[in-house]
Amino acid sequence: MAKNTPKKTTSIYLYIPNIIGYIRIFVNCYAFAQCLNDKKLFVVLYFISFVLDGLDGWCARKFNQVSTLGAVLDMVVDRVSTNSLLVILSQYYSPGLFFLAFLGLDISSHWIQMYSTFLSGKASHKDVKDSNYWLLKTYYGNRIFMAYCCIAAEVFYLILYFIANNQSNSLIDVMINAVRHNSLVRFPLILSMIGWATKQIINVIQIKTSADACVLYDINRKQKP
Repeated sequence: MAKNTPKKTTSIYLYIPNIIGYIRIFVNCYAFAQCLNDKKLFVVLYFISFVLDGLDGWCARKFNQVSTLGAVLDMVVDRVSTNSLLVILSQYYSPGLFFLAFLGLDISSHWIQMYSTFLSGKASHKDVKDSNYWLLKTYYGNRIFMAYCCIAAEVFYLILYFIANNQSNSLIDVMINAVRHNSLVRFPLILSMIGWATKQIINVIQIKTSADACVLYDINRKQKP
């Protein structure tokens, strides 16, 4: 049995969804290497990585190649790419703390959710059927709604990145100016901002429910003889 372990391990590394995850890492590395020089190229590459994010999930289900490595890799790549973009935006706009605050919220929400998932013995962090919050259950239970919130958040950040200049301008002033004077940006910016705001509310709820799960785990552990 021990002799077969390396072969089985290697085969999981070579799952199609995991290979897509490796490709995303290289795409993101090149994208962020060019983010200060070529905005159009960065947006295209970032969008390609985002499309691949959806493709790896489809491949995992299609070819029955769901793995813990794939789930962790997918979340890590998502968080690193999104939060790297937030760091860039914090340099383009004032107050930069606005973006850094949501960077912290994003990391905290997903980390504590994953940790509480393992403590609870659940197979997936998306298993929230026992939650008391309908918004959280709708988010993880409805793929269309979840896709809208995730895509909207990324589009919102990408629009802010694309319309920014090299100076640290007021975020509110830039957004108001874009809505008033840029008809191409107006509708996507408003629509994506709604989805982005919804996702931030979900992140807060996720922290609360995950913290409750951690507390419940401690209580149950102390009550055991």
